[in-house]
Amino acid sequence: MKSRLKLVGLVAVPALLSAAVPAAYAANAAQPHTTRAAVAGDVVKGLDTQAKRTGSVAAGKRIPVAISLSPRGGSALDTFVAKVSDPHSASYGHYLTKAQFAARFGRTDAEVKQLTRYLHAQGLTVGKVHAGNLLVDATGTAAQLEKAFGTKLSTFKDARSGRSFYANDSAPTLPTALASLVSDVAGLNNHAQLHHQAIPRTVSPHNGPGGGYTPAQLKGGYNVSGTYTGSGQKIALIEFDGFQQSNITKYDTNYGLGSPTPTVSKVDGGSGALGDGQVEVELDIEVLHAIAPKAGVTVFEGPNSDAGEVDTYQAIVDSGIPTTSISWGAAESARTTSNINAVDAVFKAGAAQGLGFYAASGDDGSDDAGDGGTSVDYPASDPYVTGVGGTKLTVTSANAFSKEVAWSGGGGGKSSVFKIPSWQTAVQRSAGGGFRQVPDVSAHANPSPGVSIYSQGSWSSVGGTSAAAPEWAAFAALYNQQAAAAGKANLGFANPALYAANGTGFHDITSGSNGAYSAATGWDFTTGWGSYNAATLATKLLG
Repeated sequence: MKSRLKLVGLVAVPALLSAAVPAAYAANAAQPHTTRAAVAGDVVKGLDTQAKRTGSVAAGKRIPVAISLSPRGGSALDTFVAKVSDPHSASYGHYLTKAQFAARFGRTDAEVKQLTRYLHAQGLTVGKVHAGNLLVDATGTAAQLEKAFGTKLSTFKDARSGRSFYANDSAPTLPTALASLVSDVAGLNNHAQLHHQAIPRTVSPHNGPGGGYTPAQLKGGYNVSGTYTGSGQKIALIEFDGFQQSNITKYDTNYGLGSPTPTVSKVDGGSGALGDGQVEVELDIEVLHAIAPKAGVTVFEGPNSDAGEVDTYQAIVDSGIPTTSISWGAAESARTTSNINAVDAVFKAGAAQGLGFYAASGDDGSDDAGDGGTSVDYPASDPYVTGVGGTKLTVTSANAFSKEVAWSGGGGGKSSVFKIPSWQTAVQRSAGGGFRQVPDVSAHANPSPGVSIYSQGSWSSVGGTSAAAPEWAAFAALYNQQAAAAGKANLGFANPALYAANGTGFHDITSGSNGAYSAATGWDFTTGWGSYNAATLATKLLG
């Protein structure tokens, strides 16, 4: 498994607390200096070189934060997930319940109370303590947050994009007793905005009303049997925009799918008014309906912010829904190290509980950051997520697989954050430099033809790896339906099992490139193992 980044470094700084503090800190408060510790990596990269400071955040501005706590037991959680996800292990599929996870890896109630008492003492309003005792929500004014976390909140303008944002000038600090528990304070900046990976493209009709592939073509191309529809299964979508049910109904009715109406779960107040991400949400839902029409879909809508992202992923884990499709992300370099680690910890908790996440690898080829180099998108690069790249699928007139090539826009390459996990070392490439390699798998993403969808009142063809991610999440739901019928466990965190299949059940894609990398026999940086042959891969995974 990967090596965890060190999150907390002890430093001695002048006391920054003037308000009364709980008894646990009384001894320190009486002294002229309080030993505090910094949450390392919790500062936006390039503040001094790539942004211009424009002022201070208004003292009375209220800001929500999500405070992540490190799991108990050090590397014990990594070890557990490795065993429960390994098809060759006797522990395979023996996932933990929420209560079991909290008891084994969550922080104790006393430790959580220690944190919440401190937050209250600084004037913050404590919100939800999430299941697992590893995430605590709070809100406060900018002045209260500055005092509580020993930092300054300033406004900046990004030199490259021209976008204005706020951020903490320095790493947040906490009294030493708490700093040993806390791994991230999400919400102290609003620099990173997650982008969706949908590419709308109206083209001449393929077979769909607005161009693009129909449900029959997608299912036929990937050998999805009519016997399996996702009945009895649940799929979650993480979204930072909304949708209109009338568009989903139009799509379902046109193709006679009879899909259940999606359920909406709003996190932290939801995503706000409909924006340009609406096409993303409607694409995600409709692709799931196309391939797994009878699966129940829950759309988790949250704010597009660091705190909103962590909270929304945690809400999905809290729900216990076994499969999640992710079509929103940002380049690893656009995020703080501690934010990546906080989200990674949620994915790891989900893996321990048998949950699988499928994330779009990005639509900018091998240069996700757009800076002329090679970079990858997060969360597709997370070792506890199945990164899904893009292809161009061709089907026959009988809706059967004909051929497939790598899509030039499909994200892929090596992580700059995560070391290569053990289950990927068998396909380690020299270009990977010992780091996590992306993507793991792929599916149709080319916009011409894309996928036929109905969004914002009209038909169109939409592509991008955010079409590919729900195509794989739908397969996971179909597999889970078969596994349930066979009395076997859900697929859960799929990567160890997918790599153990060693190419069986995949369409191996050997032509095309995404910029710096070219497709090749076996696993590669453009399409991973390739797309799925649903019937063959399910048989292989079922053993």
